[in-house]
Amino acid sequence: MSTATAPLDIQKIRADFPTLTTPFHGKPVVYLDSAVSSLTPLPVIERMAHYQSFEHTNVHRGVSTLSQEATDRFEEAREKVRALINAPSVKQIIWTRGTTESINLVAQTFGRQNVHEGDEILLSAMEHHSDIVPWQLLAEDRGAKIRVIPMNDAGELILDGLDDLITERTKIVGVTHVSNVLGTINPVKEIIRRAHAKGVPVLVDGAQGVPHLKVDVVDLDADFYVFSGHKLSGPTGIGVLYGRKSLLEAMPPWHGGGSMILSVTWEGTTFAAIPGKFEAGTPPIAQAIGLGAAIDYVQAIGLDRIAAHEHDLLLYATERLKAIPGLRIIGEAREKASVLSFVLEGIHPHDIGSILDHAGVVVRAGHHCAQPVMTRFGIPATTRASFAYFNTRADVDALVSGILNVQEIFQ
Repeated sequence: MSTATAPLDIQKIRADFPTLTTPFHGKPVVYLDSAVSSLTPLPVIERMAHYQSFEHTNVHRGVSTLSQEATDRFEEAREKVRALINAPSVKQIIWTRGTTESINLVAQTFGRQNVHEGDEILLSAMEHHSDIVPWQLLAEDRGAKIRVIPMNDAGELILDGLDDLITERTKIVGVTHVSNVLGTINPVKEIIRRAHAKGVPVLVDGAQGVPHLKVDVVDLDADFYVFSGHKLSGPTGIGVLYGRKSLLEAMPPWHGGGSMILSVTWEGTTFAAIPGKFEAGTPPIAQAIGLGAAIDYVQAIGLDRIAAHEHDLLLYATERLKAIPGLRIIGEAREKASVLSFVLEGIHPHDIGSILDHAGVVVRAGHHCAQPVMTRFGIPATTRASFAYFNTRADVDALVSGILNVQEIFQ
């Protein structure tokens, strides 16, 4: 067996996560909520603490050795992101606070430039609110219209009519790589190919894609690809916008201030080249370095090995949950990442989540910032378990045991 396909040393990995060794309601914690935010391993925590303790100052501003070294560490993290998603240049990697801000940046720059009255913005039916609301704000302001790619009962996008949905009025397509509710892995490469055939750019929401899939923005031919650091075992407060160089260069700045300028006079301002043009003010330095450390961490484990482990957990969990009477899994696409949403007959997801919580099992209950998905399936909410590389089959067993206990309480 090659190193690339060898099973993960789960206990060694779990020892890197302080949360997993801390009692929760007097019990060992079973963390099944990585879709909302992954836990952070010690090497990432320690790298950020070291930076903040011994290396910190502002970047891109000083002539001091400390400032130059901080700038080097900050830009090294950008290079790690570039390599992770195989972007052609570090200039195409823009730091943001997260996926939401990345999408808002595109909507308020590219969108304001290119979307006008009567134009259309095409989104998939399984988008997170973060890939709906920014476009609704833009559409309302510009007099444009939102159109939607539908999905079937399995939670798969229906692409038969895609070519008809992409019209001469369509200015951008937005689609999630992996649904945060259903776990569906969307055929984004195919969607991009068909959009490009009509000259329409595509933004891919990779918030749930990057943690589970090997992403290659060149192979996908994505125009924009966005994700958050905290879904990838990194810190909160750091996100990424990848953009096609020609598009980024044509887009106007979004925020004004320091760092994003070449020169300022009372008569006007000359802006910096990308990526600086979109990074006004002091950036999230420690967070960027932390994300770089997180990328080092997951790459040392092996992205292929992580994907294989999580796929095994998904299959095992699906089999065990489907055997529970009265439980219905929401989203049974043929291609899925390790996200499982479900409903229990006669029991509200909030009750399920609360009882599981007291058993030490951390899951998510609610609409998951995807209310149109809930509407599509005729439900107000789901309970969602999401698995990461540090989870085990024993965690799945604890979830199943907790669900059976919930049913006993409500009998």
